[in-house]
Amino acid sequence: MSIYATLWWLKFPRYGDEYIGCEWIRVSAQGVPAHVGTPTRGFGYEDGDPYAEFLPPAVEVNAEGDSEFMRAVVIVTEDTQKGTARSAQEYANPLLVLSGHEYASISFVDLHTRICDALRGTGPQIIAQSLTAGGDIQLALSDGRILDTRKGGRGNRQAD
Repeated sequence: MSIYATLWWLKFPRYGDEYIGCEWIRVSAQGVPAHVGTPTRGFGYEDGDPYAEFLPPAVEVNAEGDSEFMRAVVIVTEDTQKGTARSAQEYANPLLVLSGHEYASISFVDLHTRICDALRGTGPQIIAQSLTAGGDIQLALSDGRILDTRKGGRGNRQAD
């Protein structure tokens, strides 16, 4: 049984920036209910919270195990592996791990930006694209480089 419930999934540019011919990847939000890891409603853990090492702290819940916010929301891609040496419930290298309060408070624009930044990693951002006379696409990167792609393909973007 999983501690997660899928809240949504959307397609994002695989490497964080949308451009003609980019690849897309499915990204999902996995919500962790407030009662997970708390000592209420039969969900108590006498030896402590087994999820404390990879999730934000457990939240206060009422007698029914409910809370205003989820414990956490973990943002992952379709390629993210679940299960680590530490816990079968832990995602290996999630894009983001937010507290329930943080998730409820973040605007979609800010969440989108954070997800794209995580997908991009340490690579430069694409700031412009242009079509050449031959039908190829040039991508201008934030570090000043120009990448040439072939007929709208992804070129060497993943190597950045």
